[in-house]
Amino acid sequence: MIDLRSDTVTKPTQEMREAMYHAEVGDDVYGEDPTVTKLETLAAEMLGKESALFVTSGTQGNQIAVLTHGKPGDEIILEADSHIFYYEAGAVAALAGVQTRTIQGERGRMPLDKIREAIREEGDIHLPQTAMIGLENTHNRAGGVVIPPDYMKAVYQLAQEKGIPVHLDGARLFNAAIALDVGVKEFTKYVDTVQVCLSKGLSAPMGSILAGPKEWIERARKWRKRLGGGMRQSGLMAAPGIVALTKMVDRLAEDHHRAKDLAKGINEIEGIQIDLEHVETNIVLINIKQLGITAVQFLNELKEFGILGSAFGEYLIRLTTHREIQDEDITQTVNIFTKVVQQLRKRG
Repeated sequence: MIDLRSDTVTKPTQEMREAMYHAEVGDDVYGEDPTVTKLETLAAEMLGKESALFVTSGTQGNQIAVLTHGKPGDEIILEADSHIFYYEAGAVAALAGVQTRTIQGERGRMPLDKIREAIREEGDIHLPQTAMIGLENTHNRAGGVVIPPDYMKAVYQLAQEKGIPVHLDGARLFNAAIALDVGVKEFTKYVDTVQVCLSKGLSAPMGSILAGPKEWIERARKWRKRLGGGMRQSGLMAAPGIVALTKMVDRLAEDHHRAKDLAKGINEIEGIQIDLEHVETNIVLINIKQLGITAVQFLNELKEFGILGSAFGEYLIRLTTHREIQDEDITQTVNIFTKVVQQLRKRG
């Protein structure tokens, strides 16, 4: 099976498994797990922040950020297709009691004038308080596009002018850095807090990092506890995270190259449309509307030939490359796409 549903399907490397076996552990809720401390210190340094917190998942990291930045009745500004708004089960309402102000972006970028308009003015008792502006980089539903540092700088300057913190959902932030060939700090210097996933392209079995100012992270640590995220001998899970950050970042370029090759090959098939210019990292969005079949139906056809992908809309398919996808898998996937389309045409 060629599994292109997500980079979350990656399994830990042998080095990660060995690191887990040999990890020195303690009780992290008491702050006594040396491997967790090592991971958090490493991550804070890499991300250019004072402190960091190991959390169970990207969603937990984002929700802790919302809970720590805001309070019930506040409002947060998000891009309309952002992961926090679209894929986290309404948690900002269920857990933090905040409401969302969404802005439709272009390739994941909210227009600056629209952000300015969305910020609530102080002093009017009828209005909620704007507690946070959220960005996502790379932007999943925009096709894994990179949100460039100059745009992030402009948002950050506006936020500072209004005294509002900026949180970055950087689940695939290292993909963005590799795509632009810049250090990850070129992005994180323009946000107050950031969440990065260890378990996607970096291949750790679980976990994310939430980073920010030291005092803010201490408050976030309490929210992690309230959410049931206080883990005991969690060095077993932190150890592969260290390997992920020190050994797995540079190889993300391989995933990007294969995504571009995949997109070019599939785009040659009549009736399929891909915006090749914006295949920037490891995600490929494929429009099949001209074929007269839905994404779910097409994916069922692909599955019969051993290809797995994700439906991203009625006629939109997402394929995601990762460490376990090799060159021969790209060739095979293009061939099977071609075969499925040919079979559909024969059926009429």
